[in-house]
Amino acid sequence: MKTRFIVLVLPFLAACSPSPAAPVKPAPDRNLVLVHGFLENGSAFHVMKRRLEKQGYHCLVPKLKPSDGRGGLEKLADGLKRDIDAAYGPNQPFSIIAFSMGGIVSRHYLQHLGGAPRCRSLFTISSPHHGTRAAWLYPTKGAEQMRPNSLFLAELKRTEERLGPMPVVSYRTPLDLIILPASSSKWDRAENISHPALLHPLMVTSPTILRDIENRLANR
Repeated sequence: MKTRFIVLVLPFLAACSPSPAAPVKPAPDRNLVLVHGFLENGSAFHVMKRRLEKQGYHCLVPKLKPSDGRGGLEKLADGLKRDIDAAYGPNQPFSIIAFSMGGIVSRHYLQHLGGAPRCRSLFTISSPHHGTRAAWLYPTKGAEQMRPNSLFLAELKRTEERLGPMPVVSYRTPLDLIILPASSSKWDRAENISHPALLHPLMVTSPTILRDIENRLANR
């Protein structure tokens, strides 16, 4: 009798039991792309990524290869486009947060590879919008493109209207020893914010900058 009762009741209990919850995908307006800098692999974004994911954002951290830019920044932008399309499809919107060289690669993607209409906002952190004299210390094509007055940077300047009405913020530190002069991170197209971080890489983990980005993302 007991066995018969169990057999009869089990299907009922199974039907009433809640099904495992399906993974919840972030809304498209919560998609972020974090683009790393020269000779990096994205690990500099560890603190930022963890904070943003706790707030419900999906963070894609593509790896720019080769990270020394030996094939040119155009090649890195091509790879960035492939990674974004693979993660978010050809149409979903996203915002970009880019550090150092990543800001220049992101601009080429947005301005020359059709990314601008999808991008809700662009944040660059210590990016050499007007080049950096430190790029003379490295012999790759990508480094050459980041030297002051390069043809690559001139073309980005000429085509920046392709960004359309996209909100753009450029963060810089006057104490930067990688972006030389430090004023090279100032970009007329952007809202420019100066923050006195002591070193170039500390800009990515600065609580002040992280809070400002988070507030701007929340109030888009």
